Amino acid sequence: MTTSTPANALVVSPTPDAPPKPPNPPTAPPKPPSPPAGWSWPGPTRRPGGPALVALMLAAALSAAALPLDRPGIGWLLGGIASIVALAVTRSKVSWRQAAWAAATVALLGVGTFRSADWLFALCVLTAAVTGTLALIDPRTVRAILAALVVPVAGAVRALPWVGDSMRDRLAGRSGVPARVAVVGAVSLVLLLVFGALFASADEAFAELLDRATPTVNGGALARALLLFPVLFAVLAGAAFTLAGPPTLDQTDRPARFAFRRADWAIPVALLDLLFLAFVAVQATVLFGGTRHVLGPGGPTFADYARGGFWQLLAITGLTLVVVAVAGRWAPRADRADRIAVRVLLGALALLTLVVVASATYRMNVYEQAYGYTRLRVFVSAVELGLGAVFVAILVAGVRLRGGWLPRAVLAIATGGLLALAVVNPDRFIADRNVDRFLATGRIDLIYLSSLSADAAPALNRLPDHERACVIWRIANGLDSSPDDWRSFNLARHEARQSLAERPADDCGVYRR
Repeated sequence: MTTSTPANALVVSPTPDAPPKPPNPPTAPPKPPSPPAGWSWPGPTRRPGGPALVALMLAAALSAAALPLDRPGIGWLLGGIASIVALAVTRSKVSWRQAAWAAATVALLGVGTFRSADWLFALCVLTAAVTGTLALIDPRTVRAILAALVVPVAGAVRALPWVGDSMRDRLAGRSGVPARVAVVGAVSLVLLLVFGALFASADEAFAELLDRATPTVNGGALARALLLFPVLFAVLAGAAFTLAGPPTLDQTDRPARFAFRRADWAIPVALLDLLFLAFVAVQATVLFGGTRHVLGPGGPTFADYARGGFWQLLAITGLTLVVVAVAGRWAPRADRADRIAVRVLLGALALLTLVVVASATYRMNVYEQAYGYTRLRVFVSAVELGLGAVFVAILVAGVRLRGGWLPRAVLAIATGGLLALAVVNPDRFIADRNVDRFLATGRIDLIYLSSLSADAAPALNRLPDHERACVIWRIANGLDSSPDDWRSFNLARHEARQSLAERPADDCGVYRR
């Protein structure tokens, strides 16, 4: 039996199967985000322990009570030592460079124990802030050193939750005995203060006994210490946070180094060498000719010779340092000829700059001998000598063709130079030289010498009675109006008071101002 299909029926013809779709390619795992440019600082992995918290609090309390903010004194040294000891509890191992920077920080703060010159100690405190930062993280490059300057502020902010969480754990009882001791101590102190005050108000004899048994507390000093304590504790907590988890400042994934071609830098530096050589040839007659060049017929006066050239030579020294830094940073060293060019051209420029340093120092020495010594003249001479030491370090780096240690060496030279200046005792040095000049020539600036600090008192005592009276009176008035306590003890002021007690300051009369 056959089956017919209707005419209008829809006939669907079979279609070939569609080709299978290729499987989806496996998705690659997402790449981890790249670290941001600059430095990273994940922080410490562990919270501070009980001994570390106690040490930080004690150091902050001692520093707040000891620091004499208005003058140099032994309190700065005590605060620095207490801070170093407290931070040593937070981390037991540091590099020798960090230990050296920490020792330099304590030495700079200790200057206030022996020298009373405010300007010198202000420089020491500012430098101690830099060396203290270097003791925390030990940066090695210029970029890392500049970035390190913001670490103390950032560390103080980031340390607040780090320390706060640890304190909450202990106050919540999770630490056991330390929390109980803290609570018992606080309750006992409150009870003694409340009932002691009531008993003292009830009986005069008991009040007198309490007065003899308790030390006298200065209200102003107590208020100042209470205001300083949270600030100093935040600073010390930030330092402890940094030591426990230091930031990473030196990045290894740096972009490709840009380099000059040899002719790009060698031609300008070679021409600069020739200019320096011509100047040095002229200066040789001055350096070895003594004062005859100045005092001879047709020669310049002392003022024109020294004052008209020192500041220009100081600027030349500083600009040359920039030229050497730029050329040394981007000069190519691919082959032997490049390395020879770096050593010869930059080495010659550094050597010739040392002659410029000698000429500038000689000019200032001539000016000081003619017109006397001042703080500014002594300080800029010290700066010029420090720049000379920097160029010696550049010569060593050029011979070795390795200058990674130069940034830290420059900071070490600056720190060592400032400590050396403190050892020289600039105010006394200035007074001694001016007194020698007066005894030889009879010329002296009494008004300027009277503005020196108590460091100059031993030298000023060498003057005759009339001149001494016209100079020492201001130092004597300052010592009488601002007596020292245990916080502000200073050896120079102590010795000046002793000398004035043995030989009081007389009335200067008409010269007194």
